[in-house]
Amino acid sequence: MRRMAALVDWQISCGVNFLVACGTTGETPTLNDEEWLEVIRTTVDAAKGRVPVVAGCTHNSTREAVKKAEKASEVSGLSALLTANPYYNKPSQEGQFQHFLAIVNSTKLPVLLYNIPSRTGTNLEPRTVARLLEQASLGGVKESSGNLQQITELIHLVAKAAPVFAGDDNIALAALGVGAAGLISVASNEIPREMVKLVQSALSDNWDTARALNAKYYELMLANFWEPSPGPVKCLLAMMGRVEEIYRLPLTAPSSATKERLRKLAVSLGLIVG
Repeated sequence: MRRMAALVDWQISCGVNFLVACGTTGETPTLNDEEWLEVIRTTVDAAKGRVPVVAGCTHNSTREAVKKAEKASEVSGLSALLTANPYYNKPSQEGQFQHFLAIVNSTKLPVLLYNIPSRTGTNLEPRTVARLLEQASLGGVKESSGNLQQITELIHLVAKAAPVFAGDDNIALAALGVGAAGLISVASNEIPREMVKLVQSALSDNWDTARALNAKYYELMLANFWEPSPGPVKCLLAMMGRVEEIYRLPLTAPSSATKERLRKLAVSLGLIVG
């Protein structure tokens, strides 16, 4: 956990506004319950109250998701929970409504919903989020549908009651342009300072700077998905000396061809020395 604590320190020193422990880019599906809780505790301890820490807390069984929410809520200093659509089950809108409501009612911590249909197989519709807000408070929504029309509709429906965060780096500027409150980023694992500046510039209506940063790092945003995430992210962070390149099945290291492409990109962006 020493490397992880150092990674937390680096992210905070680069100006991130909050951290997500055990998000899916953190390989959470490969962790057992004890490891999952240890990662959350290590992140909270390393952050030392300097920024809020949000814990990823997802399961496709509502009963198990509630247990995880209750367990995470016992971690002193944790700020909020992030929970994604139930995967594989592909529940209806009513099923998702009941699932998320049970989680929200199981904890006193703010709960952020995470809509990522490309990974979970089901989409959380804006009107379902609005219906949830009629029953309970939400900490926000991470919207990773990739559908700008849906993101816009969601912001128009719920932004006054709950902040909507962009969840896809490659369309973050568009989402910020229609009213997203911020970005929960993948690329910020590698370039935290630059992604913070990109988002803050957009939120401050400094669009020239935001567009320039977006253009410079756009290929990196796409490169993080050249192979299944988080393989490319971990590979590049290892090149940067930030983590050890260890993967757990079914996740595997990127191919040698992809590693070479990542190396050349990292050199071109000044992230590593060629």
